[in-house]
Amino acid sequence: MANNFTVKFWGVRGTVPVPGKNTIKYGGNTSCVELMCNKRQIIFDAGTGIVPLGNQTDNYHTDILMSHTHLDHISGFPFFKPLHTPNSMVSIWAGHLKPENTVKKAMGHLMMSPVFPLALQDVQSRVLFNDFMAGEMLLNKGFQKDGITIDTLPLNHPDRATAYRVEFNNKSVCYVTDVEHEIDSIDHSLVKFIEDADVFIYDSTYDDNNFDKYKGWGHSTWQQGARLADAAHVKNFIAFHHDPNATDEDLDKRAEQLKDYRKNGKSTMAAEGLTLEL
Repeated sequence: MANNFTVKFWGVRGTVPVPGKNTIKYGGNTSCVELMCNKRQIIFDAGTGIVPLGNQTDNYHTDILMSHTHLDHISGFPFFKPLHTPNSMVSIWAGHLKPENTVKKAMGHLMMSPVFPLALQDVQSRVLFNDFMAGEMLLNKGFQKDGITIDTLPLNHPDRATAYRVEFNNKSVCYVTDVEHEIDSIDHSLVKFIEDADVFIYDSTYDDNNFDKYKGWGHSTWQQGARLADAAHVKNFIAFHHDPNATDEDLDKRAEQLKDYRKNGKSTMAAEGLTLEL
C-alpha cells in the first residue's frame, strides 16, 4: 500500500469567520486543517472550516485534535456531517482542560438548549472524548497500528492551548496555534518540538510592527513564525490563523514580505483549499 500523507486547509482565519468579496482568495472560515495518513483522517480544530470538510468527506471514522476550545475553534463542530451520520465514530482529543474541566463538558456546553437544539448525547454517531495533559504523547493503539506518532506541547494562550506534531511515513506536520511569544525571544522548547518538520503551521495573526497593541491576547506574528522555522530548520513554514481584518490584498502583501524575510526554506500563506502532499 502506498503511504500517502496529505495536508488540506479548510479554514485559516482566527477569531471570527469573515465571508465576503475581500476574503475570497484566502478564505473566511476559521481554523480547520485535515491530515490524511493513507485512509486515516486526522483533523486539527473544528472551526467553521470543518463544515465544508464534513459535507465532502466519505471518511466516517475521524479524530479531531483540538488546540483549545475557544469559540472560533469549535463553532463548526455542531454542523459536522459525520456527527449526524449513523455508524460513524468521532474521537475528540484535548490537552488543555485537565484537571479543572473535560472536553466532553466543553463540547456539550456548545450543544445544549437554548444555544443549540440538539444535545451532544443525542447525535447519531459514536463520540469518544479523550483528555490528556499537553506535553504527553498520544499513545493510542489505533494511531500506532497505522504507523502514526503524535506528540504534544503546551502553549501560552488564555485558558491554555496545545501544539501537535504528527509523524507518518518519515514525514512530520506541526500545528502550533494559538500561542503568544515573548518579544525578542525564541522559545527553545518550541524550536526543539518543530525541529526538521516538513510542514510547520503557525499562528501568524499579527505583525511585529503592531504586536505591542495585542500583548496578552494570546497570539503571535508571521515574523516570529519565520524565525522559529529558520531556527528549527523547517522545510515549509505555513503562516496561519490570519487576522479577520486582513483582506486578500493585505495577505498578498504579507506573502511577498514573508518570502523576503525567511532566510532558509519555503514559506507559504495558508489559504482554503491549499493541499500539500508529503
